[in-house]
Amino acid sequence: MDPLRTLWETFFDWESMREALPEMLTVGLPNTLILAVTAALLGSALGIVLAVAGISRTRWLRWPARIYTDVFRGLPAAATILLIGVGLAPLGMQVWGPNPYPLGILALSLIASAYIGEIFRSGIQSVEATQLEAARALGFSWGEAMRMVIIPQGIRRILPAWVNQLIALIKDSSLVYFLGLLASQRELFRIGQDYAANTGNQSALLLAGLFYLALTVPLTHVVNWIDGRLRHGRPATGPAGDDPDDLDLALPGAAGGNQR
Repeated sequence: MDPLRTLWETFFDWESMREALPEMLTVGLPNTLILAVTAALLGSALGIVLAVAGISRTRWLRWPARIYTDVFRGLPAAATILLIGVGLAPLGMQVWGPNPYPLGILALSLIASAYIGEIFRSGIQSVEATQLEAARALGFSWGEAMRMVIIPQGIRRILPAWVNQLIALIKDSSLVYFLGLLASQRELFRIGQDYAANTGNQSALLLAGLFYLALTVPLTHVVNWIDGRLRHGRPATGPAGDDPDDLDLALPGAAGGNQR
């Protein structure tokens, strides 16, 4: 048999794709977005806490944050999802019944928080020390200065890295199928895998991959656009020709955003 024909029939069977398409649109795509976006929001909230704790002068805050970050960045995402999904399954049964979906979101959020925490930490440390000194001179406490002056500037500078993390979460959401989702909870990869197992044809999996590309490629261009806008800023309007708010400022030795 012609290898090219076999390859085409295995991965480019339009009839198999057409059969899987409605379920991917109505079930897989919404669930993938729910997993990724929810994990990104929860991970960002926890990541800010980790970032502030990680640069705290109190070692009892700093060291737990660093250990947490090292553990969840060091473990494979699949291992973390299995540990959370299986380890907390008895508790989940008591709270919401035999539904692994919340545990999948929790696992993705914990993974995301470790990376996002490092991203936020690098953004905070990129803000000039003189900004903190000026805020303290105006009468702000350290906490007020961080909350009202330093953190908002740091967040603006890490937007491209944050969007990159959202892209990673969209792809990592495919690993939640390890927990045995209900039929109505399956994400894109699981639906493609089920169709491939039932038909013996891999075209539905290829279709799932195309969906992931449709989600991640535009976000990649958004990252590039945001990064270019932050680097070069809006057209200059002042006599000096530069908008100081759009300048790329960084402390020597400040850590860069951590990407996977």
